[in-house]
Amino acid sequence: MLHPLIAKFEQFTRLSAEDKDAIRRATAERVRAVPAHEDVIREGEAPKAVNLILSGWACRYKLLEDGRRQIVSFFLPGDICDFNVFVLKSMDYSLGTLTQVTLSELPRAAVERLTLDFPRVAQAFWWESLVNHSIQREWTLNLGQRTAYERLGHLLCEIFLRLRAVGRAEGDSCELPLTQAELADATGLSTVHVNRTLQELRAAGLVALKGKTLTIPDLAALQAATMFNTNYLHFDRSGRHLDANMG
Repeated sequence: MLHPLIAKFEQFTRLSAEDKDAIRRATAERVRAVPAHEDVIREGEAPKAVNLILSGWACRYKLLEDGRRQIVSFFLPGDICDFNVFVLKSMDYSLGTLTQVTLSELPRAAVERLTLDFPRVAQAFWWESLVNHSIQREWTLNLGQRTAYERLGHLLCEIFLRLRAVGRAEGDSCELPLTQAELADATGLSTVHVNRTLQELRAAGLVALKGKTLTIPDLAALQAATMFNTNYLHFDRSGRHLDANMG
């Protein structure tokens, strides 16, 4: 299976063989597995490495004092959990796993080697960071303006497209290991409302859920129903002017 970070970066620009080898080496140095429903790092702790998700699902979340949780980001294979984390003295959010996760810990020295010695990779890192900010803005719009139906359908559409971009979808289906409670924490809805909305999306023929698999029979129809515009994901190879010469 293609390395998820390489697959993601090539949504931006075409990497050289040297670029790819450097990424593989750097991300293979410190790899660890984290069980489901554990914190990788907690709010208030000092960050020591950039975390890259190689497999599995994680989330960025905030907790209120009474235990209520808001999931503010999902991290999927190929996602970097904050490229600029070294400038922080302490974390202002927690990073937790939703499934078993395999992640690569990139210390400052490894990030500096990649960004200083491989300019195309450095540009791709910045692109990935900007895309994360773009997704965060879309989630804010989701919570503030979209209806529950649009909100949940839009999120499912985003997840499918992000997984497809790194080769983790098959046809019109992808993994969806999230519980309704986790979907509720990400969309600002109650679990009862999430359940009812999923039933509405099913009844409209826009999604099918079986076990931990999501199927979107007609992606264009789901996009239209949720006013989904793919532009915020920036999967348009906007860095094509940086493409490596493969000839």
